[in-house]
Amino acid sequence: MTTAQPWQLTMRELAQAIRERRITAREAVDAHLARIDAVNPTVNALTVVFHDRARALADQVDAALEAGLEAGSLAGVPFTVKENIDLTWSASTSGWPFLANAVPAEDATMVARLLAAGAIPIGRGNMPDFGLRWDTDNDLFGRTLNPWDAARVPGGSSGGDAVAVATGMTPLGLGNDYGGSLRLPAHAAGVCALRPSAGRIPAPTAESAEPVSLTLQHFAVNGPIARTVDDLDTAFALMHGADGRDPLVSTHPHPASYEGPRRAAVVRDPLGWGVDTQVGDAVDRAAEALVAQGWEVDEVEPPLLEEAAVLWRRLSVAEMVGAFRPGGLPAPLSAGSTTYFLDNASETEPFSGADDYALAWARRVAIAAAWEEFQVAHPVVVGPVTCRRMPEVGFDLAGPAATTELWRAHRLLVAVNFLGLPSVAVPAGLDEDGLPTGVQLIGPRNGDHVALAAGRDVEAVLGGIGVPPVAAAPAV
Repeated sequence: MTTAQPWQLTMRELAQAIRERRITAREAVDAHLARIDAVNPTVNALTVVFHDRARALADQVDAALEAGLEAGSLAGVPFTVKENIDLTWSASTSGWPFLANAVPAEDATMVARLLAAGAIPIGRGNMPDFGLRWDTDNDLFGRTLNPWDAARVPGGSSGGDAVAVATGMTPLGLGNDYGGSLRLPAHAAGVCALRPSAGRIPAPTAESAEPVSLTLQHFAVNGPIARTVDDLDTAFALMHGADGRDPLVSTHPHPASYEGPRRAAVVRDPLGWGVDTQVGDAVDRAAEALVAQGWEVDEVEPPLLEEAAVLWRRLSVAEMVGAFRPGGLPAPLSAGSTTYFLDNASETEPFSGADDYALAWARRVAIAAAWEEFQVAHPVVVGPVTCRRMPEVGFDLAGPAATTELWRAHRLLVAVNFLGLPSVAVPAGLDEDGLPTGVQLIGPRNGDHVALAAGRDVEAVLGGIGVPPVAAAPAV
């Protein structure tokens, strides 16, 4: 057994240690539960912790391994599940008080596939109600703190799982990404995330027959958060593929490696709208890392980026306005999410009618075609996750202009959602204030393995950034 504590191991390292019986599944689960008990009261990343159930499953894994039985490729490895992903152990609340007792009858496919691989749910990850903010706070469970600086937001909406991974409470977290909700909190926490291509991982709920808005169908995906790119790849390989229930998901090959052109487009300051020095420096380091790993790098911007970002915002706001009208969603948002949503809507140009709305979706195909052609020559696009440092708590509620400033900072982030492309977020070191910096590596449509390969090469040169100091909440 290595001298590292079990909670310090990556998912693959932990799985191997359990498989080789250098550590028992019970020891692995107990170590993570102890870490949760020590850290979670401060950061509030996990809303529910499954002490007894996780230990019981770990004992079953140990018994199977002792008997020489196959227990699964991730036997005994803990993972966390975001509050809007179905797990029969607890309610799928989406951060809403009125769903506090909404326990699903079935596991989401992605959860069921990890369970089949022997992995063990250990807790639920916090999120903003309905996932509508780039922060993690709600009226049911409260605020998740950024473990690097409690005065700054941890990102959202998969903030609880990202903080849990970063602080060693779990080696794997499950989340989703409608407008950066995997990549942004992973970036803030200093860990890795994969936003898969649209249509690769089935829906977060077992029920697929309910009406779903077009933006949720095309912009939102489910994916993993972990401390290494290899762990992302391993989790994705287990979770992806059609399940016979979600009609939006199809099965595509997921190659173990990428053998195509190793050429990347580097976008330090998308659209020239400005980028914080620390962010730009991180992009430069990632580009240099790719060059060191044999990639050709060109400073060139992908086409129609501004239109993609603008249409993501207009379509998202238009559909959310409809959802929150009387007869739409069945409960009100929290005060914070309501303020953010209304301020954001006031800053967004509405559609003039059905023809204007239809044209936006038609333009999506044209923009995607332009990106498809661009990524034949440049399969990977390297750029910021966000063009500014993580803002202080409350910034997104500072008025309508603040919502536009955040959207502008996230312009490359949301363009990926608009186009349904895969993207891997990886850390790129700490800045002078000890805060994580990072980048995203965007692959072509259904080229998740391409984005993962580029992320792995950046990681090979720059490495991880370690476990954050667990900051105390600022005085109120």
